[in-house]
Parts: sequence; C-alpha cells; structure tokens
Amino acid sequence: MSVLIFAEVDEGKLKKSSQEAIFYGAKVAEQTGTTATAIIVGEASDTELASAGRFGATKVLHAADSKLAEPNGMAYASVVAAAAQQEGANVIVLAKSSLADAMTARLAGKLKAALAANVVELPDLSNGFRVKSSIYTGKAFAYNDLKADVKILAIKKNTITPEESEATAPVEAFTPALNDKDFAIAVKGSEKASGDVLLPEADVVVSAGRGLKGPENWGIVEDLANALHAATACSKPVSDLDWRPHAEHVGQTGLKISPNLYIACGISGAIQHLAGVNSSKVIVVINKDPEAPFFKSADYGIVGDVFDVLPRLTKAVKAL
Repeated sequence: MSVLIFAEVDEGKLKKSSQEAIFYGAKVAEQTGTTATAIIVGEASDTELASAGRFGATKVLHAADSKLAEPNGMAYASVVAAAAQQEGANVIVLAKSSLADAMTARLAGKLKAALAANVVELPDLSNGFRVKSSIYTGKAFAYNDLKADVKILAIKKNTITPEESEATAPVEAFTPALNDKDFAIAVKGSEKASGDVLLPEADVVVSAGRGLKGPENWGIVEDLANALHAATACSKPVSDLDWRPHAEHVGQTGLKISPNLYIACGISGAIQHLAGVNSSKVIVVINKDPEAPFFKSADYGIVGDVFDVLPRLTKAVKAL
C-alpha cells in the first residue's frame, strides 16, 4: 500500500502546485504509515525529477513516452491508473487544475475510487477517512467520508505550504501499456499564457478592471506587478473589450485562482468576479468609489483613484 502523487511539469519544471501536492501526499503517507511515490509524465531532467524528494516523495516514476508530450486527460488518467495498480496505491493525490479536472473522473471510474475535489486540509483518520473540501466558490466547506478502497484527493492550490529538505528521490522509468482508446481524444497543440509569472501558479496577483479606462493605461498595473514579482489579471469586461488577453480573465467564467495576495484595481467586485478570486488569502481593493461592493470582501481597502494610488504604491514597494 502507498500514496501516489501525480505531479505536473511545465517546460521541464515541477509546477508549484505539484510541489504542494507532493508535500501533502507525503504527509498523508506519514499519517497512514506508508510511502509516497510521485508519478511524472512528460519531459524533465533527471535532476528535476529527483527534486520531488525535496518535498517528501520517496520514489519517482517517470513516463516519458513521446505520445504523452502534450497533456491529455484521457491518456494521463490511464498512466496514473496503471501506476496506482503497480504500486498498490490506495490514496492518489494531485493538485486541482484544468488537466486534473480532465483526469479525475476518468481515474475514479478506472479504479472504482472515491473522489474529493478542492481538498483544503489533511484527512481526518480518527473515524474512517474524512476530508474537508471548499465548496460554493469558497463560501463554505463540506466534509466528505470516503469509503471506497481507493481515494482520490484533488487538493486546492495554495492551501498548504510545502517544506523543503535536501533529499532526492530515486527515479524509475515507467512504461505503461497504452492503446488507441487512450488517445481517442487527440491534443493537436496548446497555447500557453506568456509572462515571467504564470497566473494559475502565482503567489501574488495584480488585477484591474474598467477603472483603468483603456489598454493604454495598463503600464501602471504592470509596473506594480513587476515590483511585486506578481502575475497580472483582469475582469471579464476588460477581456471582452480585448484590452487584455482572455488568459488573464479571472472570475466565474474565467480562471479561479488562490494567491496569497490579490490586489484588485478599479474593479467593482461583481459576484461573478468574486467567484474566481475569493479563495485568495489576502484581498486588497483599490477603488475611488467607497460604495464599491468589493470592499465588503476585502481584507484591506484603499479609497482612491488608481491613477494616483498605483504609482505611489509601486514606488513604496521598490523602496522596500
């Protein structure tokens, strides 16, 4: 018996969310007196693969078949299922993501497993196997008793802070048997958001809305983001107007993010926008309208014109 962790790589590097998943899975392994094995699909160096040991993995299985170069939820589910069966894993952990969402239901079906998504804490094993999940876009929590022999836990990003050690994990090649059905859905290509800090992985996000008045004014948002080593985001109306790329749209119909710090500039705070960001640990709102709904959800608020506040805030950040 063991804990298996599916870890995603991007351009050959372990994603931050996967580092969190490995650390979480290692803690579950400690709870259950088992070992933590990571399964990584795609191209990555031996050094990067072995670095999973820094977060608690005791072994890494690496599936590097060229047909798996593009993330494919159907094929990846088959790979993880095969790894779980080989390792005798009764708990499978992965970070919730667009790829994980495409995998988990298929994986649960293949393994006849119980599935809990948006998990925010380590399981309670005092009376069975109970996990706490975030529901209703972060407005409430649910407690799930998982009774199947195999449990799949999709953890919410940024809910656990991984601790690193100097350990490395041995890496083993993993070559599961795949068939044409696993590739019934073919990935022809993908377009990735550009930028030094990718939005889904960011610890700090600076976001703006129609209060910026036009795309020509986005420089003050980018200046603050650069000073904070942050990602940039926007509200839906901004992306609909093509002021910013749709990959930056956060909200109910866009990306759902959970950064440590979310700074909203000139965004009124409609419920559709809040649905994508209310899992942020700290929300700062900057708006010249003191009655803006977003202030009700803010941890800190600044009533002022973004064109005055942002340059001053950027100058203060640089001074620090």
